[in-house]
Amino acid sequence: MDYPQYNPKSDNLPLSDEELSTLDDMLTKLPSDASMNIEAMDGYLSGLLLSPRNLSDLAGSAWMPMVWGGDGEDLDDGRKPDNYPFASGKQRKRVTLLVLRHLQSIAWQWAAQPSSWEPIFSVADHEGEDLIDAEEWAIGFLTAVDLAPEAWEPLFADAEIGPLLAPIALLGADETQLGDEDRARLADPLQRDAISRAVLDSVLAIYAKRKPA
Repeated sequence: MDYPQYNPKSDNLPLSDEELSTLDDMLTKLPSDASMNIEAMDGYLSGLLLSPRNLSDLAGSAWMPMVWGGDGEDLDDGRKPDNYPFASGKQRKRVTLLVLRHLQSIAWQWAAQPSSWEPIFSVADHEGEDLIDAEEWAIGFLTAVDLAPEAWEPLFADAEIGPLLAPIALLGADETQLGDEDRARLADPLQRDAISRAVLDSVLAIYAKRKPA
């Protein structure tokens, strides 16, 4: 199936709050259990933009279907099921455009107004205080990492960038693979909030270190 490629020079407008809500609703209602929610998608697109691999050189079909859990199994003749998992070609086109515009919006904010960037995290009330949780966002980010693990490996090992990736890796990790100390940190709402808040500054710092001169 053909998908548009990311073009960093595109003049597509960022999504409005209403359009972002529409995209969230459309993703939520997809039949695939593997489809991302809006938080995971936001993290996934951020990871793609920070990847050592140039996203504009990557075919849209190599990364875009991950957002909605793939295009389904091949039919007997090698074709993909028509429009899966979407109800129509129109819906597929709509979601594709919204995802691409959100990707471009993130890239534009990082380059032009980094202080205005707000990643999409969960917010929950805890004893009268709003605490944030970036777990779903981090899972999405690590999904992007998994598309090019060899390319990311030097960044995780880098003395400066590695520690910046640490809160993302912790929040998005399989907790069964974590030690007791890290599991305890994640189980504490206040510590989880602090780790989640560190993600925003970490991402902007990574971008600042790796953006083109």
